Amino acid sequence: MPELPEVETIRRRLAPRLEGRTIERLDVRDPRWCQPLDAGLVCADLTGRRIERLGRRGKYFVFDLSGDLHLLWHLRMTGTLLYDPDPAQPAHARVVASLDDGHRLVFVDPRRFGTGELAAGPEELEAFFARRLGVEPLGPGFTAEHLRALARGARAPVKALLLDQKRIAGVGNIYADEALHRAGIHPLRPAGRLRPAQLAALRDAVVWALEAGIAANGASIDDFRHPDGARGSFQDEFLVHRREGEPCPRCGTPVRKLLAAGRGTYVCESCQPRPRAARARRPGAAPAARGSRR
Repeated sequence: MPELPEVETIRRRLAPRLEGRTIERLDVRDPRWCQPLDAGLVCADLTGRRIERLGRRGKYFVFDLSGDLHLLWHLRMTGTLLYDPDPAQPAHARVVASLDDGHRLVFVDPRRFGTGELAAGPEELEAFFARRLGVEPLGPGFTAEHLRALARGARAPVKALLLDQKRIAGVGNIYADEALHRAGIHPLRPAGRLRPAQLAALRDAVVWALEAGIAANGASIDDFRHPDGARGSFQDEFLVHRREGEPCPRCGTPVRKLLAAGRGTYVCESCQPRPRAARARRPGAAPAARGSRR
């Protein structure tokens, strides 16, 4: 799934091309994209609107349109936005926007999970994101103190905290793995048991991972492409993600793959010591007694 750096990469490339342009025609070829809204009504509502600004919130594109209407576009698992692709090329084109300068924006989504939603006015826009997204990790509100407040009392693994979009917007599997490795924190460690110094290091590591991803124009390991069809290069800089069995760049220990927060997770258990409670029991071993230090 495209994460914050991939969405931001696309936004930066599209904004100069789209801002100031008018949507001359919108063709929604897959009505699932805007359900439960009626595709015909959405097309009618967006046609003739000027794109005032293309922004981003978490993994959402925010198209600010004339008349104070906002199109909130999410790529989900396999979506990508292409600018003027070869007409014979894009399979799985779900939405095509024709602009007043003759160019086209095409949404390609093989698995059909991408969504387009509308918000009218600033209050609806604010309410939309308040229900769905937490703090923006590249914004001023993402501080070590804020992360400490999010983690306080949490029993869930720290990776689950990082992936919870209602707490931190935009971090996904790739950047969670990379940030946890940089901070030296095991993904299975309960978030509420992290020390203040660890949370401060994790906050900085999240910002580092996201900024490094943006600088590399995102990571292309599955479907992600730039609007012109090019690939990102952050996958060439991974420390642990998708490097199972390869040596950790810091200590040389082979990288392991395990399951954390329901996701395939990559970790160096030398640099990121596994918490005691998460250590695998021997087959047939009884659980530790209450009060045990294990």
